[in-house]
Amino acid sequence: MSIRTLDDLLAEGVSGRRVLVRADLNVPFEKERPGVISDDGRIRAVLPTVAALRDAGAAVVVVSHLGRPKGAPDPKYTLAPVATRLGDLLGTPVVFAEDTVGDSARAAVGALTGGQVALLENLRFNAGETSKDDAERGAFADQLAAFADAYVDDAFGAVHRKHASVYDVPARLPHFAGRLVLREVEVLAKLTGDPDRPYVVVLGGSKVSDKLAVIEALLPKVDRLLIGGGMCFTFLKAQGYEVGQSLLEEDRVETCRELLQSAGDRIVLPVDVVAATAFSADAERTVVDAATIPANRMGLDIGPRSVALFAEAVGNARTVFWNGPMGVFELEPFAAGTRGVAEAITKVDGFTVVGGGDSAAAVRTLGLDESAFGHISTGGGASLEYLEGKNLPGITALEG
Repeated sequence: MSIRTLDDLLAEGVSGRRVLVRADLNVPFEKERPGVISDDGRIRAVLPTVAALRDAGAAVVVVSHLGRPKGAPDPKYTLAPVATRLGDLLGTPVVFAEDTVGDSARAAVGALTGGQVALLENLRFNAGETSKDDAERGAFADQLAAFADAYVDDAFGAVHRKHASVYDVPARLPHFAGRLVLREVEVLAKLTGDPDRPYVVVLGGSKVSDKLAVIEALLPKVDRLLIGGGMCFTFLKAQGYEVGQSLLEEDRVETCRELLQSAGDRIVLPVDVVAATAFSADAERTVVDAATIPANRMGLDIGPRSVALFAEAVGNARTVFWNGPMGVFELEPFAAGTRGVAEAITKVDGFTVVGGGDSAAAVRTLGLDESAFGHISTGGGASLEYLEGKNLPGITALEG
């Protein structure tokens, strides 16, 4: 892979030059307190790149998306609170532009001098960012590219999207990979290359349909594939078990049955689950055998015997990749499975990777020691697509 890096750009010299940094600042907010960031992990992840450019005298123009607005301004998805938090973490005031390529952005970028940082408003307030029309996307990319002399992509969580700021802007500017993107690609290359064995993958999350492609890609490479979360019930159904009111993708049962047959003992499923009468922290719940979930209950977490089984499976691993929670960890009564498996992964004497998304959120929500994992990815979907062997548009653009 031939990609110029941030260090290459710094070696050229950036003092007084404007550098456009595509970051992934798509952070979650507290439901009860709008505008209050609940997890600033993605902001902290881009700090090394932004700080290095600022300290080298660049005028740094940061752009990002947040949420899924419909191509028009929506106050619910403003990046204003993110600008404040970014400034706090940098120890530098961050100028916030109230639009992306309009009057406010042009004024903010025009006034920016070396060593200063600006954050432009949500990229997805502009239809051109996500448009499938090349001309519309290209026109928006032209406007963004006009703000800078060079482009740095440090938004690994977005490299699987063919969006203007990810795919089209680097075609218009000298382009470089930020430190976060380089680290992510380096880590994932280890997992797809020749990982130390035993190699164990732990997959969770709600929908098996979201993970089938990565399961099919990884099965020939892993020694064990542990499956929890809501997706496990489609596999349990494929074994002939009744799953009560649990999450079930009926149209995927046959595919799961075929995977189980081809995998032999390499796929490991829960042996017990925490089954509740409703999707609620207050619901009546009990631990039941995975083969006998009552018709009026739904599985919302793996049970203690399953945690022990999964912990044993990762215990002697040399490489572990984990993506997706084992249950509804956001509700305390159903967090024990995710916590137990995560804690087991922290004890692994080998290389461990948390595959972004809800898994990374769970690590922080449950108060686990982030440094106990080898790497916590910032890109859930991007990580999975890389492991599937797909071409990632953002990486392809950097290679060009």
